[in-house]
Amino acid sequence: MTLDRPGAHVADPSAYEADTLGMSVEEMRRLGHKIVDLVIERHIARNAEPAILTGVPADLMAVLGGPLPEDPMDPDASIDLLTEVALTHQQHGDHPRYFARVPGPSSFAGILGEWLGTGFNTISSSWGGGSGPATIEMVSIRWLSQMIGLPEQTEGVLVSGGSIANLTAFSVARSELGPGVAYLTDQTHSSLPRDLREMGCGTSDIHYVAVDEALRMSMPALRAAIAKDRAAGRKPLMVVATAGSTNTGAADPLNAIADICQKEGLWMHVDGAYGGPSAVTAQGRAYLQGLERADSVVLDPHKWFFQPYDVGACLVTRPGALERCFAMSPEYLKDVQATTGAVNFGNRSLELTRRSRAIKLWLSIRTYGAKRFRAAVQRGIDNAEYAEAYLRSKPDVWEIVSPAQIGCVCFSLKDAEHNTHGERAKAVADSGFACVSSTSLHGRSVLRLCTINPLTTRSDIERTLDMLAEGIGAP
Repeated sequence: MTLDRPGAHVADPSAYEADTLGMSVEEMRRLGHKIVDLVIERHIARNAEPAILTGVPADLMAVLGGPLPEDPMDPDASIDLLTEVALTHQQHGDHPRYFARVPGPSSFAGILGEWLGTGFNTISSSWGGGSGPATIEMVSIRWLSQMIGLPEQTEGVLVSGGSIANLTAFSVARSELGPGVAYLTDQTHSSLPRDLREMGCGTSDIHYVAVDEALRMSMPALRAAIAKDRAAGRKPLMVVATAGSTNTGAADPLNAIADICQKEGLWMHVDGAYGGPSAVTAQGRAYLQGLERADSVVLDPHKWFFQPYDVGACLVTRPGALERCFAMSPEYLKDVQATTGAVNFGNRSLELTRRSRAIKLWLSIRTYGAKRFRAAVQRGIDNAEYAEAYLRSKPDVWEIVSPAQIGCVCFSLKDAEHNTHGERAKAVADSGFACVSSTSLHGRSVLRLCTINPLTTRSDIERTLDMLAEGIGAP
């Protein structure tokens, strides 16, 4: 089906000699094809490149810098310099053996969507200025919400990532309920307290609640914290729950938190930037039971929804709350204000000029289908459980510190000194074979694997763990 396009004109290729800055049609096609080939070749050979490569500042500046170019330089040489130097010196979050922090295993359909959005210079700010991209974003948000089980009335906006998505949700909570105290734990992602501070929250407005042995928010401690603040004349505002912590994959008891929020009249926010997408599977949905009761939920589709960087989602289950917080109507935007049933996404966050991050997500979901997404997420969960089983098969070498939880497992060498884990992780990273991170749990140094890339094989896991055990940096 093709919609009418009033005012569309037939292009005359002969009328185009060069773009504004002087590139011919032939040169655009040649360079465009070269870049497509480079990206595809890299995409199909990701497991052969280093999982991470970090350069020396002076060396990189010497190769990539230099005097300001006053005259044109060879674009082929510049593209080669990018692909051979600049773009190799980074973490490759889509590498099958990138296990550090949280990987970003982007899919090729997502890359295609990103290219189209950039190539068409797409903007998704107002309905009048981008009704097509706005519709794509509305549909993508609806599909995301349905896939993780949020209620039908859920609305949302796509932003750069979890930091800004959480800041957006916090702003909405304060807009709806007024200022007050936010409750979180020391397992909450470090960007969230920063968000609260940048909103103007003082020390007394950020209340750290104790965790239990499994590093989940303690419900007795939460109730006591709320009562203490009320007694001191402070107003409790919201509980910031975690659905899949970066450290261990642990999820706070969401249903119990929802009960407390409902009783106390608090906003329930869930940071599911990492773990939220696991709810597309039956196992993840059970693990995150209560997610559907949240007032706001954050996801990072550039993690477990297999999108290229960057895209974060702020989903709010209170209709109209995003617009009530962010909408503005200056005179110069009167001609692009939304009509009935339409959305001005510039009125749903602090971003006004904003590219369409939804195109890649929409194209990916249509290309692969929800079933393949579920299977890919389940593979990440299964891989962490396999890693735990492999570690347990070597009890003289390894100790499980935190069992596999939605794609993440933490472990320790037997009788390891505090700095040993970091040294071994660095040796493996320096080899280029894999990238693993260390962290601290209950004051104890541990290693961790995050296994959410569906291209990761059992052999990848076994060899990485063997290298860590042997303390060597070569496969």
